[in-house]
Amino acid sequence: MSRLIRVAILDDHQSIIDGYQYRLNQAEDIQVIASGTFGDALEPMLARNPVDVLLLDISIPTSPENPNPYPVLHLLPQILQRYPELNILVVSMHNQPALIKLVMEAGASGYILKDDLETIKELNNVIRTVASGGIHLSKQAYQQLFKKMPKESTPTARQLQALSLCAAYPDKTTSQLSSQLGVAHSTFRNLLSEAYLRLEVHTRLAAVAKAQRLGLLTPLPENPKL
Repeated sequence: MSRLIRVAILDDHQSIIDGYQYRLNQAEDIQVIASGTFGDALEPMLARNPVDVLLLDISIPTSPENPNPYPVLHLLPQILQRYPELNILVVSMHNQPALIKLVMEAGASGYILKDDLETIKELNNVIRTVASGGIHLSKQAYQQLFKKMPKESTPTARQLQALSLCAAYPDKTTSQLSSQLGVAHSTFRNLLSEAYLRLEVHTRLAAVAKAQRLGLLTPLPENPKL
């Protein structure tokens, strides 16, 4: 049986939360265990519940008393450092390239647009991809992000360093690998995410395999010793 993926939801519309819960709870391997409608609910929610994937709307009010936007970009790296096994999937109505880039650089594992009905219908599979260490972007978010990225598709030297660690230690978590590279957890996630985008893949395994096939990483030996 597949492991249970525990999901928390932060969105300022209860009707949207209810819709996510209805869709996700139909899957046997996914369970929504917590939800909130204000930013200030996030950290207590994570402290009380072991969460694998957080569905996060980045335009939520801070608290009932403070209607100003919750400082997501400031807090995301801190939250990921505190909860290194957490994967954050942003679901937003905003499709500005700079904002998408900043969210991904802060360590998010994906960015879905709320009007991307095709992806929303496949939300269970997207959750599984993100929970296993992959990334997912709505097609429009992907296109917007590439407007702000260099034209070349080859990962940078630093991104290849991260992938080489993934190739050497496939069973280690991103938190363990980030310590080995000597960078913050959110930084390591960002290195992997940008490498995935440049290689046009969604998972760590696929990124390593494609980089090896392109001659960017040392390939596996043809007859590995047992």
